[in-house]
Amino acid sequence: MTTTARPGTDTKAGTDAGTSTGTNAGTDADADPHTGARPPGATTGTAPRGLRDFYENPAVPVASGDARSLRQARMLAAALGPAAARPAVVLDVGCGDGTAAATAAPLLVGHRVIGVDWSQDALRRARTRLTDVVRGELTAGRLPFRSGVADAVLFSEVIEHLVDPDSALDELRRVLRPGGHLMLSTPNLAAWYNRALLLAGVQPVFSEVSLRAVHGRPGSEVVGHLRLYTARALREFVTASGFEVVRVQGAPFHGVPRPLRPLDRLACAAPSLSSILLLHARRT
Repeated sequence: MTTTARPGTDTKAGTDAGTSTGTNAGTDADADPHTGARPPGATTGTAPRGLRDFYENPAVPVASGDARSLRQARMLAAALGPAAARPAVVLDVGCGDGTAAATAAPLLVGHRVIGVDWSQDALRRARTRLTDVVRGELTAGRLPFRSGVADAVLFSEVIEHLVDPDSALDELRRVLRPGGHLMLSTPNLAAWYNRALLLAGVQPVFSEVSLRAVHGRPGSEVVGHLRLYTARALREFVTASGFEVVRVQGAPFHGVPRPLRPLDRLACAAPSLSSILLLHARRT
């Protein structure tokens, strides 16, 4: 990989930075009658200031790769079916600047997409693309939604930023109705080029050892990745969290150098080798 390769595809501007223990402001009287969502409010918590400052920094990238977003949107649209039959509530948890949801919107006409993020900066940008935006934290005890309200959850390039992914999936399972869809994406630790880099003694792409600078691997941007998954580990983890895995697909990484992109697209045929893992699961 060259130094132009980026370490990740979507930071989600620190959906929860995996650390907060605060609660969302707002009362039940203010809640949306359909979803129970409360208006954005101040949050309190005990998160390390360094992580919070990092994720609130507007310079931290929040845009997803279009190829990944489109593939994931097609998976979701196929799972939900036409809105005429039954309009669905879709929560884009860790919506970042709303780019991924905006990419999915043409395929989800008639369904209601609600963007959820922890970062105020990300939400300001998301409001330019999404009609419904709510502030919420996965590790704040609860997202500001009633149990079983969502038909689907988009969870795009968020899990790799979390200190406590177990509690995060518990909370996503709570807001999903039985049989509801989880569409999760995350960088693949075992991507085809990472296997070669490790053999050469080079730190894998997507992995980070510091929030201040890139050390020991290609790329120059720090995006705050704390955890990385292989296809096998992701399947096992999601299954253990109370979901039934329907399918795992691969997606290309927009940071791969142009001469290698045809090879990166070919690797998508074998998700265990692909740059990005796209997982579709159902709540049991």
